[in-house]
Formats: sequence, structure tokens, C-alpha cells
Amino acid sequence: MRIFLRALVAIGALGLTASSPVDAQNDQVYRAGSGVTLPVATKTVAPQYTSEAMRAKLKGSVVVEVTVTAQGEVTDVEITRSLDTVYGLDEEAVKAAKQWKFKPGKKDGKPVAVRVWIEMTFTLK
Repeated sequence: MRIFLRALVAIGALGLTASSPVDAQNDQVYRAGSGVTLPVATKTVAPQYTSEAMRAKLKGSVVVEVTVTAQGEVTDVEITRSLDTVYGLDEEAVKAAKQWKFKPGKKDGKPVAVRVWIEMTFTLK
């Protein structure tokens, strides 16, 4: 059995409100749109399949919503669509997302924190 993992960066944020700031620990975090550009992934890390999930033949997607800081780091990771809370795929998606690096989004030409979502797809073949 071969395992193919696919991880995609989504184009925006779930519940997108163009250029509206999101309050996160006293720092302004934006949604993409109306002058705020999306961050661009420069390093992606695929989530690992757990052996239990492979035996159960689980496949599908986990969606995580993250804040990409003005420095291109990932913080505030939240699962917005779960695939598996029993065999560890949700946790593996979160662990992988925390390792991603980005060229930060910008507002008025300056790097800013932007809230985006990442879809991690687990596929067995």
C-alpha cells in the first residue's frame, strides 16, 4: 500500500471578512482582501499518517485555521474541520501546520499577521 499525502494552502480564511482585523493577544490580525494580501507558503510539511489510521483506512481532509505572523511564522492553530479524533490524524495535521513557513501577507506594503486556513488531505493509494 502506498500513501500519498497532499497539503494545500487555501486561498483565504473561513468566514472571510475582507480586511477586518481579528483581535488576537493585542496584536492586529487581518483577513485577506481589501488591501491585505495572502501570505505565501515557502516551506510546507506534510502530516504523517499514524499506523492506526492506516489500518483503519481513514482518508479525507483536516482543515486548520492559523495566524501567519508578520515574520511568516504559524501561531494560533485551530481545527475547523476534523477528520479523526481517535487515530491521531487531527493532531498530525496541527503538528505539520505549526512547521510551515510563509512570506507574510502585507497591508499598505508592510508585513502584517493574516488569518488563513490550511487544508491537509490524507489519501491512501
